[in-house]
Amino acid sequence: MNKVVRSCYGDLEYTRLARQAIQEWRKDMWQSCYHECGVLNLGDAYTEQSFNNDLKEGAKVERLGSAESIRAQFPSDFRDSDRIGAFASLDVSSTSYINHDGGWAEAERAVSILMEHVKKCGVKVLPGKAVQELTKDERGQTRGVRCADGSEYGADVVVLALGSWTASAFPSLNLMGKCLATGQSVATIQLTSEEAEEYRNTPVVLDFRTGFYVFPPTHCNVVKFAVHAAGHTHTVPGSTISTPRTIVSHPDVGLRVPRSVLKELRVQLRSVYPALAEKPFSGTRMCWYTDSPDGDWVIGRYPGDSGLFLATSGSGHAFKFLPIIGKLVVDAMEDKLDPELAARFAVDREVKSHNGERISVVVQELNIDELCGPEDLTPTF
Repeated sequence: MNKVVRSCYGDLEYTRLARQAIQEWRKDMWQSCYHECGVLNLGDAYTEQSFNNDLKEGAKVERLGSAESIRAQFPSDFRDSDRIGAFASLDVSSTSYINHDGGWAEAERAVSILMEHVKKCGVKVLPGKAVQELTKDERGQTRGVRCADGSEYGADVVVLALGSWTASAFPSLNLMGKCLATGQSVATIQLTSEEAEEYRNTPVVLDFRTGFYVFPPTHCNVVKFAVHAAGHTHTVPGSTISTPRTIVSHPDVGLRVPRSVLKELRVQLRSVYPALAEKPFSGTRMCWYTDSPDGDWVIGRYPGDSGLFLATSGSGHAFKFLPIIGKLVVDAMEDKLDPELAARFAVDREVKSHNGERISVVVQELNIDELCGPEDLTPTF
């Protein structure tokens, strides 16, 4: 649907990479699917470091030291109405700032644009194929894949870029500790055309104190919001590996999220857009991340197998890098990636710390009995 495009990172390397990606998003190739409305960062210590990194890299940022200055980032007719939150709970000593060099991208359209581009470059896409296993040579090195229909494809190098299915699709690789599938709860509200115009020129709001974020309306007049947190795992019977639970695996109920999180989403939405929080939600879904323990991506050769390469563990913050992340992968495959980045993204790297971006690092197992139903989409007063 849509994804945040931001350079506000407490880690300078990601700020630099995000700034490069934003320059690419602005180019004609992406057919205006990137919307530079600004990203309003509400803060804590992580936001302070993000501000310093953005400032160092030349981003158009403005520190906001009061609730009034935060409200001033919204359309003028918002400021004296109940459509915008008071932001009175912000500690005056905390960091909040607006980064005008950021916004959001239309995810589905961006992927479609990229797919057409790679086809024009000669890439052959085989839809409907389900890879069942890796094929090996006599030395145990990967030399291709075998599909569920029996067809086989040989390769000098097989690149696994499976997102949140990485660990569960190939359990023998023992990747759960590097590539943990976690579901993040997302909700949406359908607006009328008139309502959507009122919110059209708002920034993306990202509150690092709570993990809550909310977008301006899409071209279909849908407002999306979520909490960037530790999320939920989903372990299927007979396995210890977390596996995404989606509308594909569970057509009737695959879009439902935990009832408790849905309530929290409404509370957080009320703090930013009180009027929207009184409207029924039009939908929910689990957005499945592939988390590494430290929040860094996994881009590198699988240890002991020269024919197998991983490009995964986006850790909930990779999509914004879509215009440049392919080059990072190719550079790594050709041993041209900066040595520090190569070591940082290595499959077998030593994990020293969490990146500190999310409000919680305690992942909970998804309780199917506590998922929301249609009756939970309507606000209770």
